[in-house]
Amino acid sequence: MREIAFIIFLLLVAAGDRSAGADLELQTNAVPPDVFFGEARHVPVIFHNPEAHDFNRRIRMGLWQTSSATAAPLGEWPWKQLRVPPGQTVLESAALDFPPVKAETSFLIQWIADSNRVLGATAVRVYPTNLLDELKRVVPESGENLGVLDSRGQLATALQRAGVRFVDLTEATLTGFSGRLALIGPCGPDDPEWSGLTGRIRQLARKGVAVVWILPTTTPPNPPSPSYYLVTENTNAVVVVQPELVTDPAGRPQSQLNLVYFCQLALHPQSPGLPELAVQP
Repeated sequence: MREIAFIIFLLLVAAGDRSAGADLELQTNAVPPDVFFGEARHVPVIFHNPEAHDFNRRIRMGLWQTSSATAAPLGEWPWKQLRVPPGQTVLESAALDFPPVKAETSFLIQWIADSNRVLGATAVRVYPTNLLDELKRVVPESGENLGVLDSRGQLATALQRAGVRFVDLTEATLTGFSGRLALIGPCGPDDPEWSGLTGRIRQLARKGVAVVWILPTTTPPNPPSPSYYLVTENTNAVVVVQPELVTDPAGRPQSQLNLVYFCQLALHPQSPGLPELAVQP
């Protein structure tokens, strides 16, 4: 993140007086949004107008590809006429085309008012579209060794788009599955799998099947519950996951990365350790 902040600083310095007198504030995301490369990828952006008058100007977008200390311009495009009333904050979404990448790559979107006033820059992480290919290595011969119980279809859709074969456990008995890994998607009281699901997952794990169990969305628990945790059975584990870590797995790169990590963890459990702190300046 410090490298990204440095690049943003360089872009604003390079803009010189283009940023002078800008009367709209760009509010930076705490974590850069993540998207797959390709056409019309949507990036959220938040603007705040601290002035006592309307901001109403045409905005352009400049796209830059960055490394640890460099930034290469890829072009500028018109976006929209943006109006922000005085004292108001607005959440917008911009659609951009990102070029193909082979690994996680950093980009910056420069927001330019009236083609000459730089309002700021948004960092974006862009990923290749084959992240779930790793499951083919994590679960060899996944067509028989990977089972998916997913009444809402989110996991199945992501896996099918990635060409990952699996056994559809909605059409089979969960406890009869004998592969290496089972993915259990969120379900609720109205789903046929709900009743007795915990017991069936426990029975499956005791047979030696590793399990990733994504919980349904609920109100915040009291007391608080960890975002994920392990319950070991034999040499494998059941990894219990809060749903926000894998939301929209077909469209969110971080959800796919999380899903692969949880699968690896279920097959090869590791006790959590103390965090490694970043090197301090």
